[in-house]
Amino acid sequence: MNTRFLPVTREEMEERGIWQPDFVYITGDAYVDHPSFGAAIITRLLESQGFSVGVIAQPDWKKKESIAVFGEPRLAFLVSSGNMDSMVNHYTVAKKHRKQDAYSPGGRMGLRPDRAVTVYSNLIRQTYKETPIILGGVEASLRRLAHYDYWSDSLKRSVLLDSGADMISYGMGEHSILAIARALEKGIPVGKINFIEGTVYKSKEAPEGVLLPSYEELLQEKANYARSFRLQYENMDPFTGQVLIESYGTRGYVVQNPPAKPLSQKEMDMVYELPYTRTYHPMYEKQGKIPAIEEIKFSITSNRGCFGACNFCALAFHQGRIVQTRSHASMLKEAKGCIQEPDFKGYIHDVGGPTADFRHPSCEKQLSKGVCKNRQCLFPKPCKNLQADHEDYLEVLRAMRKLPGVKKVFIRSGIRFDYVNADPSPVFLEEVAKYHVSGQLRVAPEHVSDSVLYYMGKPKHQVYEEFLKRFAKANEKAGKKQFVVPYLMSSHPGSRIQDAVELAEYIRDMGFMPEQVQDFYPTPSTMSTCMYYTGLDPRTGKSVYVPKTAREKAMQRALIQYKSPENYNLVREALVEAGRTDLIGYGKKCLIAPRKGEGKKPGKLQKARQPGKKKSIRNVHKKKRG
Repeated sequence: MNTRFLPVTREEMEERGIWQPDFVYITGDAYVDHPSFGAAIITRLLESQGFSVGVIAQPDWKKKESIAVFGEPRLAFLVSSGNMDSMVNHYTVAKKHRKQDAYSPGGRMGLRPDRAVTVYSNLIRQTYKETPIILGGVEASLRRLAHYDYWSDSLKRSVLLDSGADMISYGMGEHSILAIARALEKGIPVGKINFIEGTVYKSKEAPEGVLLPSYEELLQEKANYARSFRLQYENMDPFTGQVLIESYGTRGYVVQNPPAKPLSQKEMDMVYELPYTRTYHPMYEKQGKIPAIEEIKFSITSNRGCFGACNFCALAFHQGRIVQTRSHASMLKEAKGCIQEPDFKGYIHDVGGPTADFRHPSCEKQLSKGVCKNRQCLFPKPCKNLQADHEDYLEVLRAMRKLPGVKKVFIRSGIRFDYVNADPSPVFLEEVAKYHVSGQLRVAPEHVSDSVLYYMGKPKHQVYEEFLKRFAKANEKAGKKQFVVPYLMSSHPGSRIQDAVELAEYIRDMGFMPEQVQDFYPTPSTMSTCMYYTGLDPRTGKSVYVPKTAREKAMQRALIQYKSPENYNLVREALVEAGRTDLIGYGKKCLIAPRKGEGKKPGKLQKARQPGKKKSIRNVHKKKRG
């Protein structure tokens, strides 16, 4: 490609005739100049508007000189932890250290600190006392107000206070970062830039807006946090959201302006057509490359935002619920660029986004009046105003798979099975089965217990069962034998041990163990995390059961993979606790056998109690047990 990486050394900067950059961007990821990386988008966008930017990727946080590579920037430091929250990047849900970091050279772990934006910002302040610091990215965005921190099991203040930074550009930052840059360019002191949508700032006085419970009140009573979260959730719309104010006593206030307006399709196209090199910086070639690029290099972003709004997902707080899309021409142009790459093998890995088959807002009014405050588009049932139509998505998929050099176009970012069901036309699922699946289609029902699904913000289990029927019919028409592989989650708020047993019974009837199992991870700024911390459903204020002990969480997870020998003791303990010892035996419905020398011989066992007659598993799930 006829483009260069942005400067990563002073020498590279000076080669461009730049003696002091306008901005220095510090990121916890390795430097990858691909539009799947937020750092690449923001730096290229600033460059396109005439601002000079130097990039410091994964500085040594133990050495303050590591952030002084370019000296003091003329306008500001921009700080991000990278594409992931640094704590999620470092730790499993069991709070154990992960072994690899896909966003670091060679997958090496330990090249960024815990709580990266706070550490980097404090490091800057040691040398540059007055230079503006703007935080951005997912870590800062989801910690912009007081939040529950799972790793310390405590309620933390806004990251703005702990980091010593001046502002946060939250959510999708294109509009806000350019507005900040222009304000700084005009000479407006950073302490007076308090008027930009999509930003959070500190103030000595409370402006007009919604006063949230103070940090002191949040510490005193968990119900106050549930109330605060609901107010935040109701004001996450860029058209109807109000200014939110959080008091910190003598420290003053942290103020959140309403979210930035969605990008228009023209703006989306412009952002994704900036001159990215689409790969990692060559300095990593000898260090083992950057693993994360493998999956996304030949993936194409189709949309942003998600009106699915699952309670355990932070998208509603980060990208928002209004879907924004790129034009067909823009996506096809990018696909043609992929085809020209020397390492392209003919496969487009994904055409999607947070949810692949969302190609327009859920209803017409959203782009002018915003989303409903107290209603969801798909939960508990699809809204009567929902536009469930896949024709636009199908058109771009058809055009892409016809491009010379393309062998297959995959959909890997996931489709919403309830949205597919809401579309009366069978054509989309038929074409997915025929052209865009390779043996297995992964979807996310998450659970089978309707009570758990309610707390997840997911549709009832019968909706998933209906989808299985439709997919089986689509496979039959395509003349293929393909399977649905479900993503499942254990230990979500609302899930009792009896619910976990119900899920295990469903897995037994599927005839195979799921590959993907996720124990609920309480990450910042999700409704489910609020439930986990407070024991309350912020939607209703009513209490909700939360599995919190390590033992119970281990039992719920073990039940999903009950056939694994190492899980035997946990599964047995769970069945005893749930009063389901009928599932310990030799019958076809049993999950595990008795211990040696325990119980009756196989021929004399009592028939297992069946609490409810199960529907036979669909052909799509039939598979010999391994």
